[in-house]
Amino acid sequence: MRKLLLCPPDYYGIEYEINPWMSRARGADTPLVQAQWRGLHEKLLSLGCDVHLVPPKPKLPDMVFTANAGLTVGKKFIPSNFRHKERAAEAPLFADWMEKDGYEIVWLPEDQFFEGEGDALFVGDTLFCGYKFRTDVSAHRAVADILQCLVISVELVDPRFYHIDTCFCPLTDGGAVWFPAAFDEYGQRTIRDHVPNLIDVVEEEAAHFSCNAVVLDQEIVLPEGAPILMKSLGERGYRCHPLPMSEFLKAGGACKCLTMFLPQRESASSF
Repeated sequence: MRKLLLCPPDYYGIEYEINPWMSRARGADTPLVQAQWRGLHEKLLSLGCDVHLVPPKPKLPDMVFTANAGLTVGKKFIPSNFRHKERAAEAPLFADWMEKDGYEIVWLPEDQFFEGEGDALFVGDTLFCGYKFRTDVSAHRAVADILQCLVISVELVDPRFYHIDTCFCPLTDGGAVWFPAAFDEYGQRTIRDHVPNLIDVVEEEAAHFSCNAVVLDQEIVLPEGAPILMKSLGERGYRCHPLPMSEFLKAGGACKCLTMFLPQRESASSF
C-alpha cells in the first residue's frame, strides 16, 4: 500500500503569478476545483493508496501542491526552500507535519533554493534533479550528501515546465515518460544515456501536463487529454486513469504536483 500526502484545496486559487500558467485574470472555478481534487483523492483511494491529508492554511493557495513541499527518502524529510516568497511559509508547516509523522527533518542551507519532489525524482537508484527556474543546481550536491545517492542534474529550458515533474515521469519498469524539448541538449543526452525505454510525449499532450502523473506499480493516474501517451503506456502494460485537471492546470499543476510520496523511496543506494 503506497502512502501519499495530499492537501485539500480549501484555499486554492490564482492569487499571484509565479509561472507562465498563472493569471489572476483567469481565476479558478471553486466548485470545479473541489470536484477535481475529490476525484483525484477518490481515485487514489480506489487504487489502494494510504492517503494522508495535511491541513490547508489561509493565504497559502499553492499548499495544495504537496509534491513541492520537500523530498522524503526512508525516514528523512528534506523540506523545500522555495524561490518565491509567496510560497515560503509552506515549508515549516510541512516540516511540522512530517516531524509528527516520525520523519527526521534535514534542512538545506537557506541560500540554496530547492523545491522538493517537484524537482527530484528517482529512476532506479539515481535521483534526477531539475534546476534553473525553481531549484538551484548547488542544492543537488547537498541533497546527494544527505541521501548518499547518485544525483544527476538536468537543466530545464522551457519556463512552462519549471519543475522536472511537469515534463519527466519515471515508470516502474525503469523507463520514463518525458517531453524532451523541456531540457537542454546536455540534459536530453544525459537522460537518454541513463534511462532506457523512454516514451516521448508530443507537445500538445505535454501542455496538458500528461507527464505530471502518479505512477502506482502498473496503474497511472494522469490528466486527461493524452490519448497518444495513454496508447503507448497501454502497450507497455500500464493501466491509465485520466482525470480532469483544468482548474489546477491554471496554476501550473496536475496529478503529481498534488501528490507527495511518503516516502518516494524506502532507501537510497550509496554512490
